[in-house]
Amino acid sequence: MRILVTGCNGQVGFLLKKMLTNNAELQALTRQQLDICNENLVNETIYAFKPHVVVNAAAYTAVDKAENEQELAFAINSDGPKYLAKAANVVGAALIHISTDYVFEGDKSGPYLETDPVNPQGIYGKSKLAGEMAVSKHCARHIILRTAWVFGEHGNNFVKTMLRLGKERDTLSIVSDQFGGPTYAGDIAKIIIVIINKIKVDKSIKWGGYHYSGTPYISWFEFAQNVFIKAKQHELMEDIPMLTAITSKEFPTPATRPVNSKLNCELIRAEFGIFPSDWQTELDNINNYT
Repeated sequence: MRILVTGCNGQVGFLLKKMLTNNAELQALTRQQLDICNENLVNETIYAFKPHVVVNAAAYTAVDKAENEQELAFAINSDGPKYLAKAANVVGAALIHISTDYVFEGDKSGPYLETDPVNPQGIYGKSKLAGEMAVSKHCARHIILRTAWVFGEHGNNFVKTMLRLGKERDTLSIVSDQFGGPTYAGDIAKIIIVIINKIKVDKSIKWGGYHYSGTPYISWFEFAQNVFIKAKQHELMEDIPMLTAITSKEFPTPATRPVNSKLNCELIRAEFGIFPSDWQTELDNINNYT
């Protein structure tokens, strides 16, 4: 089975490439090797390789910078997926596209369903929603995978930032009124492989959008607490910083973050037998994050 992965230097793409290397006819490309914003290059690559599945792990993820880099954010998060979707559709490939909780406003009381209304509040979320719409429109066989609070050994993420700041500072102020499910990048890679394997053998897949993230849901403050507890247990630092809980208003950012990033993951469990990411267990591997 021929599989094309874009963005293989990102958190998910890097681990997906690692997991697939010995199990598939794989073409895993970095942004330098395949700029998905270049429609001609996308077409040349996909028409030549003729993949059975395209996994788009490429994305513009600088949430705050996106407010001042709207054109670039939309080029990578909207135009790129559109070009991939069109080319994939031509060769009959399925497209698995990674999206985000930021497509929602974040004001719902409970976890978001796939069918809930979308209303992104910033450029990043708007560009990702535009990408979702392009994929849905241009590729008949598509899976849009919304996830949240991604962390992993490769790339930049909250866990690595906490470990770095924890060694530099005695006190840290962490937002405590935003809630979500931390999601291990390696688990996202694993469930993508589960979906690929089902695509290979099952012609009756329910195409469309799915949610996948971690449980239990927590605040950023609680996530930081867990990170430092594990760091202390694994002797990564002798003394951990004192944490102070603050509100979003006390930590203003250029882009508005969703207060509620909780994703309901029942649909992906029912269709693919996939359960939420276990972020607590993954933190036992915190030595890999230094």
